[in-house]
Amino acid sequence: MNDRKPETGPLVGLRILDLTRLLPGPLGTMLMADLGAEVLKIESPEVPDYVRAFPPHLHGESVHYLSYNRSKRSVLLDYTHEEGRKTFLRLVATADVVVEQFRSGYLDGLGIGYEAARQVNPRIIYVSVTGYGQTGPYAHRAGHDLNYAGLAGVLGLTGEADGPPVVPGVQLADIAGGSYMAVIATLAALQARHRTGEGQHVDVSMTDAVMPLLSVSYALYAGTGTAAPRGTLPLSGGQVNYGVYACADGKYVALGTLEPKFWQRFCAAVGRPNWVPFSALTDREQVEQAQKEVADEIRTKPLDYWTALGAEQDIPMTAVYDLPDLEKDPHLRSRGMIIEQEHPIAGRLRQIGIPLKFSRTPVRPAWAAPVWGQDTAAVLQELKDREQRTASSGS
Repeated sequence: MNDRKPETGPLVGLRILDLTRLLPGPLGTMLMADLGAEVLKIESPEVPDYVRAFPPHLHGESVHYLSYNRSKRSVLLDYTHEEGRKTFLRLVATADVVVEQFRSGYLDGLGIGYEAARQVNPRIIYVSVTGYGQTGPYAHRAGHDLNYAGLAGVLGLTGEADGPPVVPGVQLADIAGGSYMAVIATLAALQARHRTGEGQHVDVSMTDAVMPLLSVSYALYAGTGTAAPRGTLPLSGGQVNYGVYACADGKYVALGTLEPKFWQRFCAAVGRPNWVPFSALTDREQVEQAQKEVADEIRTKPLDYWTALGAEQDIPMTAVYDLPDLEKDPHLRSRGMIIEQEHPIAGRLRQIGIPLKFSRTPVRPAWAAPVWGQDTAAVLQELKDREQRTASSGS
């Protein structure tokens, strides 16, 4: 089916040209494709998305490419040459949004940057996702998720007290600062266009965009003038009643008893009413001693005991899952957060589902990630037909 178009979701009718590669941009545009936008993933036939080379592969298809590019259409277009640039700008005339992830100024040099795009479509929204932004002394520097998280202060807060910074288990800057912010930027600019009738260029710096993750910790620093060492902030290891504890079976439980009622309920459930004052401790030595007492208690019983206790007593105590546990959880399954898709080459593949649910415009993945260049002929024919209709109606 080469003429496929999204049919459900709140973004049906929106057309996005996706020039992004690797993770941040592709995941962001996939989220919008899942929500119903028509996303044309445009790749150079000479330099395809680098993520296609990342292992593991299923029958030659990278699982990374498959996981960040579903619900899109694939178009091959050499926009580094004159004919390809002309075709790209013809597509811009039909689009609502361009999302790109090149270094600042690169697409301007090719003649297909924002200024060129708005000449053919003044309503175009041009979202540029970069590590450091379009301006500033670092604008042209290379970088990756770890660099952006480091400069933003997020990496420096991640880890245990008296230990080194720890590489997070997920790509915080790429996804929170890049993918999610690209979606927010697009939707905000669409609302502005709805009000003003004009498009605009949106500058998404992943370093800037990951900094709101510091909101709690920076507020404490700004209010006290003192930067607490990593692992000692209230929500990052510095409170007895809010942390991760090992169970008897080697698994871990997350104890999230921030409110006094929950902590008091936990203390009563384990027969330790003398622990109630622990939640107010601030002295580091006292906190560590109290954490040891709680850890010793939790280590006496397996994870299932603690999660059952949490459910029965309405205490925020939940399992710390490893990846294989996700697809077994009844709540995550009921929410459709682990899905399976059939790809014509790779076969069946499990993926993360769509996190947003809408009552009137239901969403679902439209189809598996497209085969390389699968929609090129159909999209170019649609473009030609549209231009012919426009010419006929204007004559």
